[in-house]
Amino acid sequence: MDLMQFIDMILHVDKTLGTLLAQYGTYVYIVLFAIVFSETGLVLFFFLPGDTLLFIAGAFCATGQMHFPLLMALLITAAVTGNTLNYAIGRAIGHRVFTHDYRWINKSALRRTHDFFEKHGGKTIIVARFVPVVRSFAPLVAGVSDMTLARFQLFNVTGAVLWVASLVTAGYLFGNVPIVKEHLTEIVLVGISAAMVPLAIGGLYKFGRRMLGR
Repeated sequence: MDLMQFIDMILHVDKTLGTLLAQYGTYVYIVLFAIVFSETGLVLFFFLPGDTLLFIAGAFCATGQMHFPLLMALLITAAVTGNTLNYAIGRAIGHRVFTHDYRWINKSALRRTHDFFEKHGGKTIIVARFVPVVRSFAPLVAGVSDMTLARFQLFNVTGAVLWVASLVTAGYLFGNVPIVKEHLTEIVLVGISAAMVPLAIGGLYKFGRRMLGR
């Protein structure tokens, strides 16, 4: 297998995890750790498949092909350390990230995440775990915004545990149900939308209060 084929398999891990397991065995744990770490720790890799990876990995745990507690521990560790690296990069770069042209940073996604962060504060680190792209930029913005490390890690660890545990467990319980396997992408999108509903309601509530107060 050449490099391009391997990269394609990684980008479509929801369909190729079985093949990866057959070819690489326990080394797949390292691959999954690297994917989650890179998606959360390096904004350059915001396109990696985080949510579907967790769900499908949980489904393979249910079939006995992967070890559930080991997978959970590794992926939580990857999510926590990835975000910590991203936060450290944000602290190091500082506010230059908004004024300099860094090729490896998507300015549009960065701005959206910054606005999201300004509205919702520290809990963005938790909620962002369930929102693709925002998940990759939130810890960077937290570092740029000078959030204290202790406060960041509180939200970081909480978000990592909730994200990994909920999706891996959901995959373990439902990932091998035929209708779920056939409509995985749609189900993940619905789950993401559900995670956003509380924030949307909160935003509308605050907007309504401001309007009534005028």
